[in-house]
Amino acid sequence: MKEILQQKAVRIKLLITDCDGVLTDGGVYYGDQGEDLKKFNIRDGMGVERLRKLAGVETAIITGEKSPSLVNRAKKLQIEELHLFIKDKVSVLDSLIRKYDLSAEEVAYIGDDYNDAAVMKLVGLTACPADALPGIKAIADYTCQTKGGDGSFREFAELIIEAKTSYVQLSSAKTGVITLSNGRRIGKGEKCYVIAEIGINHNGSLEIAKQLIDEAVAANVDAVKFQKRTPEICVPKDQWEVMRDTPWGRMSYIDYKRKTEFGIAEYATIDQYCKKVGIDWFVSAWDVPSVDFMEQFDTVMYKLASASLTDFALIQRILETGRPLMLSTGMSTMKEIEAALVFINQFDANYPLFVAHSTSAYPCRPEELNLKMIETLINKLPGIPIGYSGHETGLGTTVGAVAMGATFVERHFTLDRAMWGSDHAASVEPQGFQRLVRDIRDLEIAAGDGIKKVYESELAPMRRLRVNISDEFIEKSQLN
Repeated sequence: MKEILQQKAVRIKLLITDCDGVLTDGGVYYGDQGEDLKKFNIRDGMGVERLRKLAGVETAIITGEKSPSLVNRAKKLQIEELHLFIKDKVSVLDSLIRKYDLSAEEVAYIGDDYNDAAVMKLVGLTACPADALPGIKAIADYTCQTKGGDGSFREFAELIIEAKTSYVQLSSAKTGVITLSNGRRIGKGEKCYVIAEIGINHNGSLEIAKQLIDEAVAANVDAVKFQKRTPEICVPKDQWEVMRDTPWGRMSYIDYKRKTEFGIAEYATIDQYCKKVGIDWFVSAWDVPSVDFMEQFDTVMYKLASASLTDFALIQRILETGRPLMLSTGMSTMKEIEAALVFINQFDANYPLFVAHSTSAYPCRPEELNLKMIETLINKLPGIPIGYSGHETGLGTTVGAVAMGATFVERHFTLDRAMWGSDHAASVEPQGFQRLVRDIRDLEIAAGDGIKKVYESELAPMRRLRVNISDEFIEKSQLN
């Protein structure tokens, strides 16, 4: 039943509510100007705001009452669709559907009385308070634990918010394999795609960047990755004038970040150089202008850093490019990961997407790597290639990630871990990267096909050591 509710709730774009018996307790309160003493629950008001902010769902009110207090309440909560003294709620529902170009399945309704029944039979998702009439409870998809006026609207609103920010409905077209623009395939059944993240380890030097590309090619790496930022956006204003000791002398933090940031000339050189040596390249874009900048180049994908997982404006801009997106999940809760996936899914259910398990500690201790999350993500997202972005100091755990199902891996890359800079200590040096790629390829060969067989190399030991040899192997030995 919970799954059905989620499937219905994730489609909702408008929540309609009755007033008496839902937003209030249905009592009659007469003041000098009629029902101006009608009391509303503050939790329900917060539900309206949370629906709008977190789920993009607006609220409408259709009621048979005409209450001055309700008018004031709707104005305060910025509810534009307030329909008072309504006898035919179905007609109002039809007008709202036409006005906002909705389908009935995209509308939810919460009511408590028999005059709500006709509407409830037409919309996509329905609820009622705990003290609703028996006939209404019988047709409602969900019966709240709270009564009318005690927060039942908020309870229903939270159900919708939870569904829209956590329920990931993958397209059946997702196969778990993505083909890049250059024909390379990443995903289940393919060779692990190995990424050497140069990031900012070039320390602002194009020559160091080219050396790192050469070393990545020598290690048989599939791709190198850089980072692109707009310092004025990514550096907090209160950190701009903080002085730092750097290889170029003492300077403000903003000037240091500007000095280490590559521009059009450097990236044009990198683009040409990577094409010349035959290696893929792309970047982690940290802000919207950086995506605009990178669209000057035909990179194979974009990476969304773990720190940007909740930056929906940045995600939106990347999605607009149509390039595959590799999403990293460090420093994130499962709910935050699901919210990002829902956002991407709503943009395009078939969008080419990779998800990388990661822990954002530099360097990361083995007890915090949590490699079993790779299996968790594989089971939860069967149509999406799952990988691993590691920040540990050793190599074995990254090879282990591949053994656990990672279809791509990423490690920071440096010429020397002792170099000046924030990421070098958690990076892999050239010889280490050669061993890493070698061990991953050995693992892939060693994994085999899962079908039990006796190899030719085992026949001689069998003849020497086995007590009883079956007829099929006696015949095979004689043939040989």
